[in-house]
Amino acid sequence: MSKSSATYRPETRLVHSGTLRSQYGETSEALFLTQGYVYASAEECEARFKGEDPGFIYSRYSNPTIAMFERRMIELEGAEAARSAATGMAAVTTAILAPLKAGDHVVASRALFGSCLYVIQDLLPRYGIEATLVDGLDLDQWQRALRPNTKTFFLESPTNPTLDVLDIPSIAEIAHKGGARLVVDNVFATPIWQSPLALGADVVVYSATKHIDGQGRCLGGIILSSEAFIAEHIHNFMRQTGPSISPFNAWVLLKGLETLGVRVRAQTDTAARVAEVLASHPKISRLVYPGRADHPQAALVKKQMRGGSTLVGFEVKGGKAAAFRVLNELKLAKISNNLGDAKSLVTHPATTTHQRLKPEDRAALGISEGFIRFSAGLEHADDLIEDLTAALEKA
Repeated sequence: MSKSSATYRPETRLVHSGTLRSQYGETSEALFLTQGYVYASAEECEARFKGEDPGFIYSRYSNPTIAMFERRMIELEGAEAARSAATGMAAVTTAILAPLKAGDHVVASRALFGSCLYVIQDLLPRYGIEATLVDGLDLDQWQRALRPNTKTFFLESPTNPTLDVLDIPSIAEIAHKGGARLVVDNVFATPIWQSPLALGADVVVYSATKHIDGQGRCLGGIILSSEAFIAEHIHNFMRQTGPSISPFNAWVLLKGLETLGVRVRAQTDTAARVAEVLASHPKISRLVYPGRADHPQAALVKKQMRGGSTLVGFEVKGGKAAAFRVLNELKLAKISNNLGDAKSLVTHPATTTHQRLKPEDRAALGISEGFIRFSAGLEHADDLIEDLTAALEKA
């Protein structure tokens, strides 16, 4: 990050960081829809491929629009380097798998998005990589899971969908003392409310599909870390295997970043108001929101997060049937397994994002049959509250 950029606050970086202008001096960042690039001479081409001449070679791994998106995220996150990917899960899988080899060991929090659990439990063992799942809230379990061959710790915080908040600095310390790196999925917190690298994490991953786009338009993901980690483990893996983001999607995400701070703050305010109303509703047996004093890790939230969340978790009395009645009665909040959108979205994790888990495993994570995940959008908070409370009357 340049000295001038480093002095700017996040909102300013979200608008200006990383911009490259062509000879035409465009105001909006240009969309470079090109597969390849031409060279003035064979000598220039040779130098480019050797890495002796800066510039772009092929859009599978380098493109001006993609570079702008990565640079803006680097400056926002406080990272040294980044590589973007076609989806959030492409970013997660690459960040975990690329540095590992057969015989290595991974420790991960049990509270993970279903696809992340697949990578840890099903995919890694196929390549001779062992994995151990732990209760992410229990620091002793992280410590006991360490082995001489442990290379990676992986977690998400807040967790999907129950919004538990894990102690990133303490888990990072355990990992580093054991010679492992910590990879953090920061999707639920967003870079607006949490900075895992500053808390001790080594790698941060995002599904940019969520808040970064935030308007239901495209897919994308990104990995942020040190220059050494990206250069040694990520860049060549992505260059050769190709989980690449398209220039168009990178451009959409780049433009989405301009309004990320405004959107996340508005959505967080709305989520807090929704949580306040639902917390005392007679049809709800449990409510979880990281911005509230009754959150199980409220002290930790204040310590490592700058704000609450755009998401609220609540359990409807009456189990699945009652939860489904609520979902089906909603008029504004739409049923969808996405989150972080301008439109408010609701999902039933037990039958969607976490349906592949055994019932007893879901229960252990607090994902009951009556649990609903609510993602606050940009609608007026009063309209959403009226919509939710009216639907709950049918539970």
